[in-house]
Amino acid sequence: MLALLLLAAQLADSQGNYALPTGAWRAWLDCPGGELPFQFTLEGAPGAFAAAILNGSERIPVPEFRATVADGVRFGFPHYDSEILARTGMEGSRLDGVWRKRRGPNTWVEMPFHAASFQEGRFPPGGEGFEHDPAAWTGRWSVQFEGSPDPAVGIFFVRDDDLAQGTFLTTLGDYRFLAGRLVEDELRLSTFDGAHAFLFRARLGEDGGVEGDFWSGAAHHETWNAARDPEAALPDPFAEVAPAAASPPLSALKYRDLDGTERALDDPAFAGKARVIALFGSWCPNCNDEARLWAELHARYGERGLSIVGLAFEVTGEAERDAEQVRRFRARHGVTWPTLLGGIADKDAAARAFPLLSRVKAFPTAVFLDAQGRVRAVHSGFAGPATGAEHERQRMHYERIIEELLAEAVER
Repeated sequence: MLALLLLAAQLADSQGNYALPTGAWRAWLDCPGGELPFQFTLEGAPGAFAAAILNGSERIPVPEFRATVADGVRFGFPHYDSEILARTGMEGSRLDGVWRKRRGPNTWVEMPFHAASFQEGRFPPGGEGFEHDPAAWTGRWSVQFEGSPDPAVGIFFVRDDDLAQGTFLTTLGDYRFLAGRLVEDELRLSTFDGAHAFLFRARLGEDGGVEGDFWSGAAHHETWNAARDPEAALPDPFAEVAPAAASPPLSALKYRDLDGTERALDDPAFAGKARVIALFGSWCPNCNDEARLWAELHARYGERGLSIVGLAFEVTGEAERDAEQVRRFRARHGVTWPTLLGGIADKDAAARAFPLLSRVKAFPTAVFLDAQGRVRAVHSGFAGPATGAEHERQRMHYERIIEELLAEAVER
């Protein structure tokens, strides 16, 4: 113990802040499928470090970071109710600890965490003797996950140096920015964003198809297969969820705002020439991606009559805790439109709480209404920035609907 205290003192400045190496770090979580790696960078000086998570071309600033002798090293993701807690070793060039994320009022998911400085590369290269063909992987794939009846789409790009990026599109949302490498005969991809930790491993079959495994977090595992298909596409996200056959008036749909005041959806403050009710959860990375798009569209169309109301479905069901998480979400994305608490993050419960729809299949779900409060379109799921062209097409479709609803209101 004395030796550890002496080492900690040597690594710290006079204020007790660790003097960690700046630059690139390789990190990994212990996963049933093996190491689930990601990368981060440290910049600055002791007591004023700035950390950022890297997933391929994605860079995620860590909102809270500390490194002190008294409290150890902490990466805080308060908007996801998630954190990494670690201690230093090997003269400050090694970190070991745990990633933990709240899953309920008193439940957490936890995974062992490790990191080493001055190590570039997400997955180490494989051994010699394997012929790699990046073109055999690069492209668009029709994917079927074992745990879902719905089709999915894989988009992979492998460079000549075997480094890889990609994502999966599903009817619930995309798997965001995946990064990795061809390692011997396997394609390995992973991502970590503070909320989710994903690991994919895949192998080419003799027929040119793919057989793979997917691990999510500390326990979930399923297999998947894929076939090359340049035309692979998801079902129309505007046809996945329909308006309810018989729905109550907006005046009957009442929810608490973040201060605890009950508000009905026909509140004059929510009125607009074109309206959106955005079903989301602060815990949901796809919802965070969508919030950035709503912020852009609200800035563009708000003065012309676009009204957005966020309806949050959170993990704990405790009003004060859930309201605080939504406040953090609002601050993170510069949200200026109203947000209400819809209930817990359960799709069946959300459908009961929001009976304007036949069901709730995904978070997020966007409900477009006209000036009279009639549901005109429902978009289930979200294609985020990692999907490239799909994200841009979705943006254009949102804009088209908003423009049409605003034009209708003017004509009246």
